[in-house]
Amino acid sequence: MDKVDLDPRELQQMEERLNLLSGLKRKYGRTVQDVLKFGEEAREKLEQLENRDVELAELNLETEKEYASLLEKGKHLTALRKKYIPALEKEICSYLKELGFNRSFFKIQMEPLSQDKQNWKALENGPDRVEFLFAPNPGEPPKPLKNTASSGEIARVMLALKTALAEADSVPVLVFDEVDANIGGETALAVGKMMRKIAKKRQLFCITHLAPVAASGSTHFRVEKTVKNNKTYVQAHQLDKEERVEELSRMLGGHTEAARKYAKTLLADQS
Repeated sequence: MDKVDLDPRELQQMEERLNLLSGLKRKYGRTVQDVLKFGEEAREKLEQLENRDVELAELNLETEKEYASLLEKGKHLTALRKKYIPALEKEICSYLKELGFNRSFFKIQMEPLSQDKQNWKALENGPDRVEFLFAPNPGEPPKPLKNTASSGEIARVMLALKTALAEADSVPVLVFDEVDANIGGETALAVGKMMRKIAKKRQLFCITHLAPVAASGSTHFRVEKTVKNNKTYVQAHQLDKEERVEELSRMLGGHTEAARKYAKTLLADQS
C-alpha cells in the first residue's frame, strides 16, 4: 500500500466512467458490446431520417416502376381472358348438357376494376372482376351463380367447370357434396363418368346417395353414425370388393338378387 500512488482526481474519473458504463448498460444492453451495437443502429437510423427525402424519392420511383409493370401484366392477363372465355363458356355449356341442364345458360362476365394505385391488393388477381352468370331454366335472366343456383346445381356447375379446367387447374383435392341432388337415370351416370374423368388428374371425394354416382369411384367408404352412452360417433369404414356390391345393392333399394346384379353391372362398367 505504501508503494501505491493514489490520485483522488484519477479515482474520481474512473468512478464516473464506471457509473456512465453502468447507466448505459442499464438502458441499452447487458454488455458493452450490446451498447455499442445499439449505438451503431441508432446512428444508421439517424442517417436514414436525415436522408429521408432522398430515400422517399427513390422508393416512389421504384413504386412507379413496379406499378407500371403490374399494369402491363394486367393488360396481358385481360387479353388472355378475353381470348379464352368464349371457348371455356362453350365447353362448360356442353358439359352442363351432359349433367342434365339441357336448356341452361352459362356466361362468364368480366368487368374492369378501378386501377387505384393506393389499393394494390384489389389487383392481385388481375385488373378484372370475373363472375359466373347462370340460368338453369329457359326464360329466366342469368344471375350470379352464387345467388341463383341451389347447392346441388352449384355442385354440378362446378363439376362442369373443373372438368373443363382439369388440365390447367392447380387445386389438388376436390370435394363434391350434394352433386346428385334432384338427378337420376342417365344424368347420374353422366355425373359419375365426369367425376371419374377428373379423378384421373386430381384427388376427388364425393358424398353421394346415388348408386350410379358411387359406382364410379375407385375406393368406397361407408360413413355411419352410432350412439354409445348418449354420445354420437361417426365412423368411416373402407369397403372391400364384396362390401361394395352389398352397399350399392342397399342404395339401389334392397338386398335383392336384381339389385346385386345391377350393382355388379355398375361396378363392371367402371373397371
